[in-house]
Amino acid sequence: MNACNLLLEKSQQGIKKDDNMVEGFNIGINDGEVAGQSVFHCHIHLIPRRKGDVEKPRGGVRHVISLEGSY
Repeated sequence: MNACNLLLEKSQQGIKKDDNMVEGFNIGINDGEVAGQSVFHCHIHLIPRRKGDVEKPRGGVRHVISLEGSY
């Protein structure tokens, strides 16, 4: 877990350095088929977020895909 956290932090720093519009991130892990996992090895979704990238960001990753999160 510590190695994953360090990798996330390093990746976030690099993304922010390359794109100053990024102000936050969503981090997601799908664990198990019933949770939506489709690639069965450890992987972490790091999703850069920019102010205004979705109309209502509350709810996080549910709203990253347009029209999929209002439930």
